[in-house]
Amino acid sequence: MRLDPLRLGLAFGILWAFGVSFLACMARLFGWGVPVVEIIASVYIGFSITWAGLLAGVLWGLADGFIGGFLIAWLYNLLLPTDK
Repeated sequence: MRLDPLRLGLAFGILWAFGVSFLACMARLFGWGVPVVEIIASVYIGFSITWAGLLAGVLWGLADGFIGGFLIAWLYNLLLPTDK
């Protein structure tokens, strides 16, 4: 069974964007996970616990998750045995 790289990429992107936004909200509202937000912010330009930073994190997370999911599906399909 082959995987659709675009759909898997979109699924990973949505999940990772949700995770990043949830983390930023928890850090902003309750102070939970602030060190993790700082680590991610060192990679995602503009990401912070502000509302504008949350939007930047969601966009970076969507792009990052999409690329990761796409590459996973592509590699999986590449490694599938060919039917002969």
